[in-house]
Amino acid sequence: MSPAEDASLLLRIVGRHLRAMRCNLDPDYPAEEWGFQAQQALEKLLKAELVLRNIAPPRTHELRELAFLLNQSLPEEQLKLQVFAVEARYQEGPFALPASREVLLQALECRLSLLEQAIAGTQP
Repeated sequence: MSPAEDASLLLRIVGRHLRAMRCNLDPDYPAEEWGFQAQQALEKLLKAELVLRNIAPPRTHELRELAFLLNQSLPEEQLKLQVFAVEARYQEGPFALPASREVLLQALECRLSLLEQAIAGTQP
């Protein structure tokens, strides 16, 4: 597959994560589960961008490492999603989200849209 096709596959999975997150904006839905979906979505968005740059993404959940490979800095509230990759899944909480669900979801949807536009620009 081409880098654009590989990235598109990752973005379709991100779309699934974002749909689940939209369905679970209810504050009674556990923050730990919602945060895990958010962390996974951001991780895949970063990896899709690496793929688009023809860089093999490393097998890591570390958001800071992925952003470093892209020569980007992530907003603090996005970096703080890191705790949901492992700690919030295997330790007793509570683990608070670093921003409101709506703010985090909007940021992820914006990044998804930009990557979809970048892919569309690479196709004939």
